[in-house]
Amino acid sequence: MRRRRTVCRESASIEPPPGYYIAGVAGREPPDAAQRALILDWVVSQRIASGWRVESRSGSQVVLVRGQPVNHVLHAFLTVFSCLVWGVVWAGLALVNRVEREALTVDAQGRIVTVSAP
Repeated sequence: MRRRRTVCRESASIEPPPGYYIAGVAGREPPDAAQRALILDWVVSQRIASGWRVESRSGSQVVLVRGQPVNHVLHAFLTVFSCLVWGVVWAGLALVNRVEREALTVDAQGRIVTVSAP
């Protein structure tokens, strides 16, 4: 019986795998636009595997989002129809639920630049 290897997806590196592109090596020119797009595709696929969604995408930049916003209209109806009992659940969800955004950009040298947004 084989043991399955578990991989922690949250701690995955956002840099391309070793040998994918070596920045700063003498005799190597910086990546062109197609190579930078491939580097960005690889990083985005790693992030999607760990639970992120793509919100928008351009040639060398992508905005990723994780989490869902609270549907306040639905919770307002449920609170009214349950005689304010559902308001406790609504308040808890509004306090705990967070939406995270990150913008990933590939610079001219092929490195990933990450900017977190609210």
